[in-house]
Amino acid sequence: MESLPDTVLIRILASIPAVDLVLVCRLVCCQWKNLVDGAALWILKCQQEGLTGAVSEEDAQNWQNFYFLSKKRKNLIKNPCGEEDFEHWGEVENGGDGWKIEELPGDFGKEFPSEEVHKYFVTSYEWCRKVQVIDLRAEGYWEELMDTAQPKIVVRDWYTGRSDAGCLYELCVKLLSENEDVLAEYKSETVTIPEDNDASWTEISHTFSNYGPGVRFVRFEHGGQDTLFWKGWYGVRVTSSSVTVEP
Repeated sequence: MESLPDTVLIRILASIPAVDLVLVCRLVCCQWKNLVDGAALWILKCQQEGLTGAVSEEDAQNWQNFYFLSKKRKNLIKNPCGEEDFEHWGEVENGGDGWKIEELPGDFGKEFPSEEVHKYFVTSYEWCRKVQVIDLRAEGYWEELMDTAQPKIVVRDWYTGRSDAGCLYELCVKLLSENEDVLAEYKSETVTIPEDNDASWTEISHTFSNYGPGVRFVRFEHGGQDTLFWKGWYGVRVTSSSVTVEP
């Protein structure tokens, strides 16, 4: 192996799982360490696995981070559409008749833009809010990655109302430190959906970037109520919530 040129050795190393490259292969010798820490190996792995859109400069750390973030990209919100009842969600407010889960499209509602979504959460005649806190380290995003690369944290949510009732909607997302201090925050305006609306689903999104070191948790909270104060579940409907960490 010592007689192999770097270009050949890089191709061999590129066939090894990324975690093993970092935790095992780079400890073998100085030559392997330099190759694992270099950009060429990670550029090749990205090309082999169809990962596109990486940074243009051949910076080793950027390419390695891009590879790991691309492979790990997934929705960190658990049970975003109510398929597991209220599992993983904590109730902050449960006003009126409280939260409820209904099947799409629901009374006086419309189908969701994606056929993969079948249910939604619906609020009542007083404020209903629910929350989910994401532990980034538990999801595999280690401290050095979050502090130095500061990857984008993209938040999305979908909301709508019944066509026969007005309602209110709010979204609030906070990036928290180890001690749960707020390092960055996004809070939407209070969205008012009028009575006699067309019940179309609307997406709201926000991207956190350059938020500084120390982020360890993401706190996602949303909710609303109806504006007619009718008993039952005539308030805002929410589904397909997502939080993703992206390169």
